Amino acid sequence: MDIRIRGLAKDFGDFPALHGLDLDIRSGELLALLGPSGSGKTTLLRVLAGLEQPSAGRVLFGEEDASATPVRERRVGFVFQHYALFRHMTVAENIAFGLTSRRKSERPSRAEIARRVADLLDLVQLPTLAKRYPSQLSGGQRQRVALARALAVEPRVLFLDEPFGALDAQVRKDLRKWLRDIHDRTGYTTVFVTHDQDEALELADRVVVLNKGRIEQIGTPDEIYDAPASPFVFDFIGDASRIPVTVEHGRVAIGGRRLDLGVDLAGAGAATLFVRPQHWRLGETGLAGTVGATRRHGTARRVDLTLDGAGPVEIDLAPEITVAAGDRLTLTPARWRIFFEDGRSIGGSLDAAPGTTRAFG
Repeated sequence: MDIRIRGLAKDFGDFPALHGLDLDIRSGELLALLGPSGSGKTTLLRVLAGLEQPSAGRVLFGEEDASATPVRERRVGFVFQHYALFRHMTVAENIAFGLTSRRKSERPSRAEIARRVADLLDLVQLPTLAKRYPSQLSGGQRQRVALARALAVEPRVLFLDEPFGALDAQVRKDLRKWLRDIHDRTGYTTVFVTHDQDEALELADRVVVLNKGRIEQIGTPDEIYDAPASPFVFDFIGDASRIPVTVEHGRVAIGGRRLDLGVDLAGAGAATLFVRPQHWRLGETGLAGTVGATRRHGTARRVDLTLDGAGPVEIDLAPEITVAAGDRLTLTPARWRIFFEDGRSIGGSLDAAPGTTRAFG
């Protein structure tokens, strides 16, 4: 089931939560809505699910205009952050609830409901827990039951609102892999909300980055991370240093010193250079700076460096490279993007062959 959103707006009194969004969600894809608190991602999900009515615009499920369709008739599955399981019901009863509460004319037989519950318990890897109550389950197990309940009604679309937000880091990591596997096996069109960039980049086929009720960028995880469309996306996705620069005659200057990026830039004036910590390259020429604090950061050593005339940046070094506070380093960005004040941007990277540079829009 594909979903098309056209001119979608949602106001809460005088507060505009969504500003005329256009978005196409492909049938069978796993789409992440990513953004900080207040970006509109949960509001968008609730409008898609029918839990909120839009102030303007349309939501189409396939060719059907679902904008005014009640949530009960949309045939969607919804998984909340805090499970929303019925405490007085067993696991099996929770999963079956959406089926047993249907009108009698639409309700499957008891045997069919029991079969579907058993199949779903196998799917979510909880086949022996049918008779337990939610209080007897771990957080990860409860969320698996919540997903099984959402799938029981054979939804056209599956919506997940911060599904792993209440779980600890290791459980979240395990459930990400599990959810991706479930999605690949079932093929449901799935939209999930998260503020966790790692979660979005690891799980999703495409990511929609939202900011203040507007879409900043839509793309694959690689496109979002490697070619951010705006300074906001560059700041929000991954770590990055933001360095004020001046562009004149196609060249970049930082703190009055020219930085050779290997390409001529169209345009002139003030701009901002963005570089991720892992994209700096040590060398004998380039920008000089003084080492401050150092710390272990995953497989790298993260170093706080103050560039001469440009301020602080973060760089990642191989753990076997030892530096101390006060040491001097010289470095060049191996991959970068420059944003001009008028919204234009250009990026570039040093190729494997020394002395060559590739620019990209």
